[in-house]
Amino acid sequence: MPENPEPPQNATRAEHAVRAEHAVRAGNADPSPGSGPAPHTYDYVIVGGGTAGSVIASRLTEDPDVTVAVIEGGPSDIDRDDVLTLRRWLGLLGGDLDYGYTTTDQPRGNSHILHSRAKVLGGCSSHNTLISFKPLPGDWDEWAAAGAEGWDHRSMDPYFAKLRNNIVAVDEKDRNAIARDFVEAAQTATGVPRVEGFNKGPFKDGVGFFDLAYHPENNKRSSASVAYLHPHMEAGDRPNLTLLLETWAYKLHFTDGRDGAPDGEGADVAGPRARGVHVRSKDGEERLISARREVVVCAGAVDTPRLLLHSGVGPRADLEKLGIPVVLDLPGVGENLLDHPESVIVWETDGPIPDNSAMDSDAGLFIQRDPEAAGPDLMFHFYQIPFTDNPERLGYERPEHGVSMTPNIPKPKSRGRLYLTSADPEEKPALDFRYFTDEDDYDGRTLVDGIRIAREIARTQPLAGWLKREVCPGPDVTGDEELSEYARKVAHTVYHPAGTCRMGAGSDELAVVDPELRVRGLQSIRIADASVFPTMPAVNPMIGVLMVGEKCAELLGGDA
Repeated sequence: MPENPEPPQNATRAEHAVRAEHAVRAGNADPSPGSGPAPHTYDYVIVGGGTAGSVIASRLTEDPDVTVAVIEGGPSDIDRDDVLTLRRWLGLLGGDLDYGYTTTDQPRGNSHILHSRAKVLGGCSSHNTLISFKPLPGDWDEWAAAGAEGWDHRSMDPYFAKLRNNIVAVDEKDRNAIARDFVEAAQTATGVPRVEGFNKGPFKDGVGFFDLAYHPENNKRSSASVAYLHPHMEAGDRPNLTLLLETWAYKLHFTDGRDGAPDGEGADVAGPRARGVHVRSKDGEERLISARREVVVCAGAVDTPRLLLHSGVGPRADLEKLGIPVVLDLPGVGENLLDHPESVIVWETDGPIPDNSAMDSDAGLFIQRDPEAAGPDLMFHFYQIPFTDNPERLGYERPEHGVSMTPNIPKPKSRGRLYLTSADPEEKPALDFRYFTDEDDYDGRTLVDGIRIAREIARTQPLAGWLKREVCPGPDVTGDEELSEYARKVAHTVYHPAGTCRMGAGSDELAVVDPELRVRGLQSIRIADASVFPTMPAVNPMIGVLMVGEKCAELLGGDA
C-alpha cells in the first residue's frame, strides 16, 4: 500500500486530514458512488476511539467482511511524544487534548476540580498514568448482585487474559529510592503485606509498586490505541476500518423501529432504532455516519450520557424543559455519577529526590479497615512530587522539593448526577458529583482515617529520614473536624467518573443498559465504557473498561 493512498472521490476534507496523519493506513470503508451501499455507511459505527472503543474496533475488524467506522473527537496519537511518553502525563491535563469539564458547586467538597477527559485517540488511556489493576472478584460480583447477570468474576476473568496491552510491574530502573522507602515504611507502620504484582491474585490489603501498561525500555504507553489500533494503522492491514479523527458526534440518528430493519429483523420489536450518528468535522462540515447493524457508544461517563440526552434519550421532564424532542423517556441517563475522590498530604523533603521514575506515582498502599468488606476500603497513591494545586488555593505554599500521599476512597458512598443546562450540544453538561454527601459521612471519615495513617507512615523509617516537615495540612491540624474540613476542601479526583448509564436488570427502572449492553427501549445501540458501571470498582478502573470492551466485541460478534 502506498504511504499516502489517494482517497476516494467522495471523501470529505475531514477524512483527507485523517488519512494525512496515518489513520488512512487503517483502511477506508467508504464505497465509491454506485458501488453498493450509500457513502458513509458501515456495519458498525463506534462513537469514541478511547479505551473501550479501540478494543471493539480492533476486534470487530478481525472479520474482513465487517466494516467499522470510529468517530473520535481528537487527533491521532501517532508520533505524539507528549502523549506517548508516560511520564509526561501531567502536562496533558488542562491542555489542548483535554475537554476540561468542571463541577457544580460542592458545599461539602472542592468546587474547583477540573475533570480532565482526553481528546485524543486512545482516550483516557492516552492521558492517564496507566495504573493497571484487574478488578477484584468482589467488584464484579457486586455488579452481578446489582442485576448485571453474567458479569460475575468467574464470567469476567477470561477477558483479562485477552488484553493486548503490555501490563508489567514498574521496572527496577524506575523504582525511585524514596518510593522504595515508602513501601518499606508503610509495611512496617500498617502491618499489611508487601505485594509484588498486584494482578497475580486477589488482595484485601497490601503495599508495593503498581503494575502499569507501559514499555519500560522507553517509557512509552501501552494504551488502548497503541495496543489495539497502532499495529493496523502502521501496517495498513485493515481496509475495513475507518478512523474519523477530529470529528465530533453531537446527535444520534433514530428511525421508527420497524423502518429499515435488515432482513426483517426487529419487525415485531417496539422502540426506535439507532441508524447512525450526526457528526461535525474540524472544519465545520456536518454529515450523517450510518450503521447497517449497530451503533456502539464508547464516549465515556461524561460524553456518553451527554450524547444520549442531546439525542432525546433521558428523563422526559428534563428534556422537555430544555425543548429537546423526546425519543425515549429513560430516567437513569446521567444518574448514579461515581468517582474516586481523594485528598492529599504533602511533606517537604530534605533536598531533591532521585529523578528516576515511571510516572511519579509508582507505588501505593491498600488497607482493609472493615474486616467485613469485600476488599480494600482505603487506598493511597505515593507521589514523588509535591502535589499542591488545591492546597495552594487555601494559602499553602508549594515546597521546592517534596512528596505527597493521597488517601483515596475505593468504595465511595456518595452519588452524583450529570444533566444538561442547554439544548445546545456545544454547551458542556453540569457535573454534580455531590462529594461527601452520603448520609453517614463514610466518605469524609475515610479521608480522616487516611490522613492519620499517612502520618504514621511518615514517622516510620526509612521514609522518615527523607522528610523535613509536613507542609499541609500541617502538624497543628489534629482534630477530626479540622482534618475533615481540610481533606474535603483540597480533595481532588483521580479522573475515574463512572456509572452514568448503569447496567442492570429489567426490573431496575434506573438501569440504562441491560447485561448485553443494549440500551433499554431502543434497538441497534449499545454502550461500552465506564458509564455502564453499576458500582465503582475498588481499584483504578481502566482495565475494567478494557474488559468491558472485550466483552462487548464478543457480544456483538455473537449476535451478528
